[in-house]
Amino acid sequence: MNEIFGNQFIELTWSVALQVTFLGFIGGMLSGFIGSGGAFFMTPGMMNLGVLGNVAVASNITHKFGKALIGSRKHAELGNVDKKLSIFMLITAAIGIRIAVWIMKFMSGGGDGHDSGVGADLYISIVFVVVLSMVSLSMLKDILNTRKGNGSGPSTKIVDFLSKFNLHPLIHFQVADVKVSLWVVLICGLATGYLAGTIGVGGFIGVPAMIYVFGVSASVAAGSELFLAQFMGAFGALNYAFEGMVDIRLVLLLFAGSLFGIYIGAYGTKVVKEIIIRMVTAVIILLCVFSRIVNIPRYLQQLGYLNINPSYNDYFDLASKILLYASGITGGALILVYVLKAYFQRRKIQTSLTTGVSSQSNGPVPESSV
Repeated sequence: MNEIFGNQFIELTWSVALQVTFLGFIGGMLSGFIGSGGAFFMTPGMMNLGVLGNVAVASNITHKFGKALIGSRKHAELGNVDKKLSIFMLITAAIGIRIAVWIMKFMSGGGDGHDSGVGADLYISIVFVVVLSMVSLSMLKDILNTRKGNGSGPSTKIVDFLSKFNLHPLIHFQVADVKVSLWVVLICGLATGYLAGTIGVGGFIGVPAMIYVFGVSASVAAGSELFLAQFMGAFGALNYAFEGMVDIRLVLLLFAGSLFGIYIGAYGTKVVKEIIIRMVTAVIILLCVFSRIVNIPRYLQQLGYLNINPSYNDYFDLASKILLYASGITGGALILVYVLKAYFQRRKIQTSLTTGVSSQSNGPVPESSV
């Protein structure tokens, strides 16, 4: 099998295929719920299965196109997509993706073998840890302030700060109901594209940027980022495919798993409180960050930068897998609990209303009609 696909791609057993499909399901559910592509879970998940980091990122961003297409349509039906905002961000997101692909090719040593891929694995893990740590800690701080009564929603400090500069041209985005400087939108688009191409996680910059920098609601941010993600996914897929880094087998398995999960997540944005969405997001990100942190010593040892017993690498890998699956299962379970709770509450209300109408229609006949 490896002779057919090259030494960059892993051997695909039934066990690996089922785990990749599971990664797709959880990632799809998280994608619909919080607006990221779910790559923060799927990319490290594939790396824990032995997939090279560059192949994991390339395969994930390729699958992102189809999943984002479905997710954005669902959010559009719910009125959560600001196409104008997404298109403006796409202008520089494409540049960011191209920069990321070039750096990834350099860090992978041209993709000539497994050892050359360790540098890319380390690079991906470090970027992953640094960026997502800042995002998750900022979100947790904001949630704590909200729960203490210091705010009723996402922090507007950055929005208020930028509004003082009044950087022209200012553009009004009707669906999001915000007015933002074009330069701010373009910079955030560049960062979103770069991270989407580097670690497959553009949503965790795009969504927080829309919420905390632009002042957009969480539901519209989720839908708009998915609309943006379908174009970033297509562009990133083409760029990585030309470099021979896309494993189409993994793409199809991820896509199959995410088809069902993304509908559950999208429905959850309408029935779950916004603070709960942010809390679930922050907890899952932190667990995924720890999952990458414990694997960094293994990459350093393989590259010869850290002198430790190679037998410890198995323990690092096991701890990483446990933390990753704990984040996915915990996040997925929380989403399902809240969605099912809201569903049964609606059914209960509908039943009571139906019973009330039925009782009135079967009540005593007025004397005037006898």
